[in-house]
Amino acid sequence: MRPGGGPPGLEIDAPLVEQWLVQFIRDEFARRGFSRAVVGVSGGVDSAVTATLAARALGPENVVGVRLPYCTSSPDSLAHAQMVIDGLGIASRTISITAAVDGFLAQASDADPARRGNVMARMRMIALFDLSAEYHALPLGTGNKTERLSGTSPGTRTIRRP
Repeated sequence: MRPGGGPPGLEIDAPLVEQWLVQFIRDEFARRGFSRAVVGVSGGVDSAVTATLAARALGPENVVGVRLPYCTSSPDSLAHAQMVIDGLGIASRTISITAAVDGFLAQASDADPARRGNVMARMRMIALFDLSAEYHALPLGTGNKTERLSGTSPGTRTIRRP
Protein backbone atom coordinates (compact mmCIF):
# COMPACT_ATOMS: atom_id res chain seq x y z
CA MET A 1 0.00 0.00 0.00
CA ARG A 2 1.05 3.55 -0.64
CA PRO A 3 1.38 6.09 2.14
CA GLY A 4 -2.10 7.43 2.71
CA GLY A 5 -3.73 4.04 2.04
CA GLY A 6 -3.97 4.02 -1.75
CA PRO A 7 -3.18 0.99 -3.89
CA PRO A 8 0.46 0.23 -4.67
CA GLY A 9 1.96 2.05 -7.63
CA LEU A 10 2.17 0.30 -10.96
CA GLU A 11 5.70 -0.77 -11.71
CA ILE A 12 6.66 -0.97 -15.37
CA ASP A 13 10.06 -1.60 -16.88
CA ALA A 14 9.56 1.03 -19.62
CA PRO A 15 12.76 0.25 -21.58
CA LEU A 16 11.85 -3.44 -21.66
CA VAL A 17 8.27 -2.70 -22.76
CA GLU A 18 9.58 -0.42 -25.51
CA GLN A 19 11.98 -3.14 -26.66
CA TRP A 20 9.16 -5.69 -26.79
CA LEU A 21 6.83 -3.37 -28.69
CA VAL A 22 9.48 -2.36 -31.23
CA GLN A 23 10.34 -6.01 -31.84
CA PHE A 24 6.65 -6.91 -32.10
CA ILE A 25 6.14 -4.24 -34.78
CA ARG A 26 9.21 -5.42 -36.70
CA ASP A 27 8.12 -9.06 -36.53
CA GLU A 28 4.51 -8.40 -37.54
CA PHE A 29 5.48 -6.18 -40.46
CA ALA A 30 8.06 -8.72 -41.68
CA ARG A 31 5.56 -11.58 -41.30
CA ARG A 32 3.14 -9.69 -43.54
CA GLY A 33 5.80 -8.64 -46.05
CA PHE A 34 5.70 -4.91 -45.31
CA SER A 35 8.39 -2.46 -44.32
CA ARG A 36 6.38 0.79 -44.24
CA ALA A 37 3.65 2.15 -41.97
CA VAL A 38 1.09 4.93 -42.06
CA VAL A 39 0.05 6.36 -38.70
CA GLY A 40 -2.70 8.85 -37.99
CA VAL A 41 -1.07 11.51 -35.82
CA SER A 42 -3.62 13.52 -33.85
CA GLY A 43 -1.49 15.44 -31.39
CA GLY A 44 -2.45 13.09 -28.57
CA VAL A 45 -0.22 10.83 -26.53
CA ASP A 46 -1.44 7.55 -28.03
CA SER A 47 -0.64 8.51 -31.61
CA ALA A 48 2.68 10.10 -30.59
CA VAL A 49 3.74 6.87 -28.88
CA THR A 50 2.59 4.76 -31.82
CA ALA A 51 4.45 6.94 -34.35
CA THR A 52 7.57 6.85 -32.18
CA LEU A 53 7.49 3.07 -31.84
CA ALA A 54 6.94 2.72 -35.60
CA ALA A 55 9.89 5.01 -36.38
CA ARG A 56 12.11 3.04 -34.02
CA ALA A 57 10.97 -0.32 -35.38
CA LEU A 58 10.95 0.47 -39.10
CA GLY A 59 13.16 3.55 -39.39
CA PRO A 60 11.73 7.07 -39.78
CA GLU A 61 12.14 6.86 -43.56
CA ASN A 62 9.51 4.07 -43.56
CA VAL A 63 6.79 5.87 -41.58
CA VAL A 64 4.25 8.39 -42.87
CA GLY A 65 2.51 10.49 -40.23
CA VAL A 66 -0.94 11.58 -41.36
CA ARG A 67 -2.88 14.49 -39.90
CA LEU A 68 -6.61 14.13 -40.62
CA PRO A 69 -8.33 17.29 -39.38
CA TYR A 70 -12.00 18.12 -39.43
CA CYS A 71 -12.96 21.80 -39.68
CA THR A 72 -13.49 21.99 -35.92
CA SER A 73 -10.18 20.31 -35.06
CA SER A 74 -8.09 22.19 -32.58
CA PRO A 75 -5.21 24.16 -34.13
CA ASP A 76 -3.17 23.13 -31.09
CA SER A 77 -3.76 19.44 -31.86
CA LEU A 78 -2.60 19.96 -35.43
CA ALA A 79 0.48 21.82 -34.21
CA HIS A 80 1.25 19.10 -31.66
CA ALA A 81 0.89 16.43 -34.33
CA GLN A 82 3.30 18.34 -36.56
CA MET A 83 5.79 18.60 -33.70
CA VAL A 84 5.72 14.80 -33.37
CA ILE A 85 6.16 14.37 -37.13
CA ASP A 86 9.03 16.88 -37.25
CA GLY A 87 10.67 15.50 -34.12
CA LEU A 88 10.69 11.96 -35.52
CA GLY A 89 11.77 13.04 -39.00
CA ILE A 90 8.98 11.05 -40.65
CA ALA A 91 7.18 11.97 -43.87
CA SER A 92 3.85 13.69 -43.41
CA ARG A 93 0.54 14.21 -45.11
CA THR A 94 -2.39 16.36 -44.09
CA ILE A 95 -5.79 15.46 -45.48
CA SER A 96 -8.92 17.30 -44.42
CA ILE A 97 -11.86 14.99 -43.76
CA THR A 98 -14.35 17.87 -43.60
CA ALA A 99 -15.95 17.49 -47.03
CA ALA A 100 -16.33 13.72 -46.73
CA VAL A 101 -17.78 13.87 -43.22
CA ASP A 102 -20.13 16.74 -44.04
CA GLY A 103 -21.24 15.00 -47.24
CA PHE A 104 -22.21 11.90 -45.31
CA LEU A 105 -23.78 13.79 -42.43
CA ALA A 106 -25.95 15.78 -44.84
CA GLN A 107 -27.98 12.57 -45.03
CA ALA A 108 -28.18 12.35 -41.24
CA SER A 109 -29.24 15.80 -40.08
CA ASP A 110 -30.38 14.37 -36.73
CA ALA A 111 -26.95 12.94 -35.89
CA ASP A 112 -25.98 13.71 -32.32
CA PRO A 113 -22.37 14.50 -31.35
CA ALA A 114 -21.59 10.83 -30.64
CA ARG A 115 -22.73 9.79 -34.13
CA ARG A 116 -20.83 12.69 -35.70
CA GLY A 117 -17.67 11.64 -33.84
CA ASN A 118 -18.14 8.08 -35.01
CA VAL A 119 -18.40 9.23 -38.65
CA MET A 120 -15.20 11.28 -38.23
CA ALA A 121 -13.35 8.30 -36.76
CA ARG A 122 -14.49 6.00 -39.59
CA MET A 123 -13.53 8.60 -42.22
CA ARG A 124 -10.07 8.80 -40.71
CA MET A 125 -9.83 5.00 -40.88
CA ILE A 126 -10.87 5.03 -44.55
CA ALA A 127 -8.22 7.65 -45.34
CA LEU A 128 -5.48 5.70 -43.54
CA PHE A 129 -6.38 2.44 -45.28
CA ASP A 130 -6.43 4.20 -48.65
CA LEU A 131 -3.02 5.77 -47.97
CA SER A 132 -1.69 2.38 -46.91
CA ALA A 133 -2.47 1.13 -50.43
CA GLU A 134 -0.82 4.20 -51.97
CA TYR A 135 2.35 3.75 -49.92
CA HIS A 136 2.35 -0.07 -49.94
CA ALA A 137 2.30 0.19 -46.17
CA LEU A 138 0.33 -1.12 -43.23
CA PRO A 139 -1.82 1.26 -41.23
CA LEU A 140 -0.64 1.18 -37.63
CA GLY A 141 -3.54 1.91 -35.33
CA THR A 142 -3.64 3.79 -32.09
CA GLY A 143 -5.80 3.41 -29.05
CA ASN A 144 -5.85 4.16 -25.40
CA LYS A 145 -7.06 1.23 -23.30
CA THR A 146 -7.28 3.46 -20.24
CA GLU A 147 -9.90 5.54 -22.08
CA ARG A 148 -11.78 2.40 -23.08
CA LEU A 149 -11.73 1.00 -19.56
CA SER A 150 -12.97 4.26 -18.10
CA GLY A 151 -15.65 4.66 -20.76
CA THR A 152 -14.26 7.91 -22.14
CA SER A 153 -12.90 6.77 -25.49
CA PRO A 154 -14.75 7.70 -28.67
CA GLY A 155 -15.14 3.99 -29.40
CA THR A 156 -17.04 3.34 -26.19
CA ARG A 157 -19.19 6.44 -26.40
CA THR A 158 -20.30 6.10 -30.00
CA ILE A 159 -21.59 2.53 -30.08
CA ARG A 160 -25.03 2.63 -28.59
CA ARG A 161 -27.81 0.14 -29.02
CA PRO A 162 -31.44 1.13 -28.49
